[in-house]
Amino acid sequence: MFNRRSLLKLVAALAAVGAARAVMIYGGRPFGRTKTPPPTPVDRSAAWTFFAAGEADTIEAIVDRLIPADALSIGGREAGCAIFLDRQLSGPYGQSTVQYLAGPEARGTPQQGPQATHTIAVGYRKGLAALARHCAAQPGGKAFAELAPATQDALLRGLESGSIPLDGADGVNFFNRLLANTREGYFADPIYGGNKGMAGWKLVGFPGARYDYRDFIGRRGEALGLAPVSLIGGDA
Repeated sequence: MFNRRSLLKLVAALAAVGAARAVMIYGGRPFGRTKTPPPTPVDRSAAWTFFAAGEADTIEAIVDRLIPADALSIGGREAGCAIFLDRQLSGPYGQSTVQYLAGPEARGTPQQGPQATHTIAVGYRKGLAALARHCAAQPGGKAFAELAPATQDALLRGLESGSIPLDGADGVNFFNRLLANTREGYFADPIYGGNKGMAGWKLVGFPGARYDYRDFIGRRGEALGLAPVSLIGGDA
């Protein structure tokens, strides 16, 4: 049987072993009492950080066709989806900092996703350049942003299905990533540059980045009538 003194000694010994393992594995204790500051809000009026002028025009036109404005809400361009993409591609996401890029490069299964030895940012550059070449080779030679909306839609559908191949890029993967990233920009916290005015959240009735939802967990299927809250306000 453990007495009080023996129990306290055992707890102290186990704590010492845990601390030693933390030092051994991490080179120090990764614990701290400081709060993690939220990201710096994106300045939507600032210059592009990744896209060149022609690329930005193309991306703005594309996001406005992927999420067009209608009676329910604003479109992808007004919501800032292109700005969201620009900032993401010039940061860790675009540099693929958490992805394996050493190769070998091979086509993966649909479950594996794109297999590439280049970064996501480079993939965007290749896709946009290939799209520009395709548009220039068509009768009239107009840039994507100059095409009629119906023509833009037909081109995007062709990229999605693979019926319109791109020279120098995988059109299907390029479209799928662009669609996913555009959706992220429309529904991410406005602090990242998209979802202007929390339009995406208001569209689906999402209350935003609130501290917790304990008072509402049991109210399933009920319209809560809560105004969305962004990390920008600091009261999330």
